[in-house]
Amino acid sequence: MQRIVPNIWFDRNADDAAEFYADAFPSAVIDTRVTYPTTDLPDFQADRAGETLTVDVLIDGYRLTLINGGPEFGPTPAISFFVNFDPSRMSDARGELDRLWEKLSDGGIVLMPLGSYDFSEHYGWVADRFGVNWQLMLTDPAGEPRPFIIPNLMFCGPAQGQAREAVNDYVALFPGARVGTRVTSPDSGGVMFSEFQLFGEWLTAMDSAVEQPFTFTPGLSLQVNAHGQQEIDLFWAGLSAVPEAEQCGWMQDRYGVSWQIVPDNIAELMERPGAYQNLLEMKKLVIDDF
Repeated sequence: MQRIVPNIWFDRNADDAAEFYADAFPSAVIDTRVTYPTTDLPDFQADRAGETLTVDVLIDGYRLTLINGGPEFGPTPAISFFVNFDPSRMSDARGELDRLWEKLSDGGIVLMPLGSYDFSEHYGWVADRFGVNWQLMLTDPAGEPRPFIIPNLMFCGPAQGQAREAVNDYVALFPGARVGTRVTSPDSGGVMFSEFQLFGEWLTAMDSAVEQPFTFTPGLSLQVNAHGQQEIDLFWAGLSAVPEAEQCGWMQDRYGVSWQIVPDNIAELMERPGAYQNLLEMKKLVIDDF
């Protein structure tokens, strides 16, 4: 099981987004779909009975959960996804990158044009038509292999300059976690690029080189599939720093990153009578209260 699953918030068009990604990405499929209950919904969700609640997309085996929410939140460039095209794994890596770029940029916004940069001979950054940010990169085949999809945290706004501290905190909290490559700016000392692993899964982080008009939001959260109540308690205590943001297993850490700490058997728990209503009443999830 993938233990860290990015969750992306959509404005009631998660199904459309899932179809878009399944078509755009090579080796992508739509996986699990969860629906709202058909009865006993709270008033603010009454019109969603039976609609999609979440839908999962697997991209090269990497799971993304798309939340069929409302207009309250949306993703920002503070969390993006590296898409690594490795010529040692793909017969036409550059061509595959170009084809994906064409699809993601259609109706989207280009943040960094596709071209040659110091760190990659073929790279571009685009926010797609749904506002989700992707960094497409032709990787060096001589380097150590990395997964096709890697989430990237860019520390900006109130979290500007805190990438090193945040990564160190995350690695200290998660059992078996480790820091990989870390490159710092010789001028500012800020983190230009840092790799780290949680539960063996790669993530990256960086400090923004300039001030940005955005920061982290619940529009893109990191779901931790915790094994048992002890792990839920551990990660909740180690991460939650904004009491008013605690709801239904959601919380924010002191850097503004949103997390969801859920039992790894949540699907089974949600089959219990009244489970959805019980979930809505919780902040930290308590397995026995389902």
